Amino acid sequence: MKNNKITKLFNIDISIIQGGMVWVSGWKLASAVSNSGGLGLIGSGSMKPDLLREHITKCKKATNKSFGVNVPLLRKDSDDLINVIVDEQIKIVFTSAGHPGKYIDLLKKNNITVVHVVPSLKFALKAEEVGCDAVVAEGVEAGGHNGLDEITTFSLIPQIVDQVKIPVIAAGGISDGRGILAALSLGAEGVQIGTRFAVTQESSAHPNYKNAVVEAKDKDTHLILKKLGMTRVVKNTFSEEVFKRELSCENLEELKEFVNTKRERKGIFEGNLEEGMIEASQSSGLINDIPKVSELMARFASEYNSIKTCL
Repeated sequence: MKNNKITKLFNIDISIIQGGMVWVSGWKLASAVSNSGGLGLIGSGSMKPDLLREHITKCKKATNKSFGVNVPLLRKDSDDLINVIVDEQIKIVFTSAGHPGKYIDLLKKNNITVVHVVPSLKFALKAEEVGCDAVVAEGVEAGGHNGLDEITTFSLIPQIVDQVKIPVIAAGGISDGRGILAALSLGAEGVQIGTRFAVTQESSAHPNYKNAVVEAKDKDTHLILKKLGMTRVVKNTFSEEVFKRELSCENLEELKEFVNTKRERKGIFEGNLEEGMIEASQSSGLINDIPKVSELMARFASEYNSIKTCL
């Protein structure tokens, strides 16, 4: 996890990146991860430009380590978010849910390292072609929005590693030192971890959300919204209703209206466990507590080192 292409690219101690999750990844979580040696990301997907600026300002005060911002490119105000990032002289940007070439010239002009999240080899090659510095190869085990091809992390990582020259960061279903070691063994230079960091004390997710993930078992997540934007969530009343409506071939506009854009906030930030979207990965069954980030990072290192020593 130390002294590789990713640690050098981001100027960090260990190649663990915290996912820039909506309603979860504010300045407290990002700075805690960075202060523990990894790379913290502010998740701008649930922020207006002014709020993003506020989180960046607070994160700068909370850490003197590297941190970045994640920007979902499908946001209608992505131009404004990118302008805040450039204005605040952020040096690391992770993009997702869109074409990474949209802002690549502007970001590169401002000496910003750009990483794009991809669900397949096709999109990894496109990201490399337009000038991204690295890619996050995310398998379908991941919580939240996923690629429609449903490629698993362990199948995806080596295929991308074999075909691109830029560093590959593994993501999707990684929540402990065993998963980190396995991902690096497949050729990844680092890992991006989401749900496990969402269930920490510094995460801005609602306590109800954190407890729901802790209580979840191996079969308690499923994929919904395959026609609108496939998403992995913990099963609840809302997700089961969505699943039924999709099976009945409901009109997409009616389904979109039922889902609406407030479901993520309702589930993750407000803690409504029945009517909200409880986005979480298949690794939820491995998450059994709500530690501080510093404790979790130390645990990752201990698990990783103990297993590596035995091999």
